[in-house]
Amino acid sequence: MAPAQQNLEMCDENMHSELKIRHPTYKNDKVGQFENNNTVLRDSASEVKSDSDFDLKKYEAMEFKAQIRWPDLTVQVLLHLVSIYGLYLMISNQVKLLTILFALGTIYTSGFGITAGVHRLWSHRAYRARLPLRILLAILFTITGQRDIYIWALDHRVHHKYSETVADPHDVRRGFWFAHVGWLVLTPHPAVENRRIALRPTCADLLADPVVRLQKKFFIPLFALLNIALPIWVPWYCWSETLVNSFVISFVTRFTITLNIAFSVNSFAHMWGNKPYDRFIKSVENSLVSLAALGEGWHNYHHVFPWDYRTSELGKLNISTGFIDFFARIGWAYDLKAATYDMISKRAQRCGDGTFGEDEEPYPTSEHCHSE
Repeated sequence: MAPAQQNLEMCDENMHSELKIRHPTYKNDKVGQFENNNTVLRDSASEVKSDSDFDLKKYEAMEFKAQIRWPDLTVQVLLHLVSIYGLYLMISNQVKLLTILFALGTIYTSGFGITAGVHRLWSHRAYRARLPLRILLAILFTITGQRDIYIWALDHRVHHKYSETVADPHDVRRGFWFAHVGWLVLTPHPAVENRRIALRPTCADLLADPVVRLQKKFFIPLFALLNIALPIWVPWYCWSETLVNSFVISFVTRFTITLNIAFSVNSFAHMWGNKPYDRFIKSVENSLVSLAALGEGWHNYHHVFPWDYRTSELGKLNISTGFIDFFARIGWAYDLKAATYDMISKRAQRCGDGTFGEDEEPYPTSEHCHSE
């Protein structure tokens, strides 16, 4: 039996539509009444925002030429140049082994803040987490330096809702480099800006969590402390690494590698791999990205079942799923949502590219399945 199955909601085909991420609109003055992400916000006086006033075809036909955002491009260029120097220092044995191990350990430990935290928990609400776990995930995510939780999750929801359109923030149709990093250094398409604004009222569930609010409010000092100061201080203080080496390896190189691992989900995992579940979309199953990104590379599955906390089938290498399962065992994570094998196989037979059918870990069964 897979870990923490007592906390798992196995969902059949009939529940598919009910369990998709739902974004009801909430009145702003009620945000403060809710304590955490375990509260499902509802307001009978509000309605889900319609797309009827958004003409996607008009935006698709629009002539748009992106402009370079020079400050952002400069930052990316400097990060990568310094990281190349950092790799040279490591290859030439000018950095202490402990510093390298510390940087690698920080990359993969903090990565859970992205995968299990801002992605599966806050963006998709694929499971629920108690306060200690949410605080831990917020700290880990801040160490990665990838903006605040609210902005990241808002953009990710836009990505899923308008995937492979001009409203997708990192539309893979614009090529590998745009999907990988170009979207960060170029002005966004007007459709992206439009949808970011339109989806803000529907993301009140994010700001209803005090952990998200505090991380957003104090992101800059937290970024300076957790992503810059502490990673530099630890090697310097604990094993007498030079400040220059600590800065180059433990901050810049580590930060840059973390960014590129995350970028790879937007690029590699939307371009090169198989499509067992839906051959009509661009996201793919990419085992190398999954290895680097703690299980986030099984992207064809994820785009078909975005509400599944595992982001992959059982039996696939997915370290973040094991992380969530561990905390489910101790009661910090619960209401884990997952698709049944029957549901997965039917979708694969209907839409897949024919590569579905590899041996998987047997699926648990459940007599009860309910949405939030």
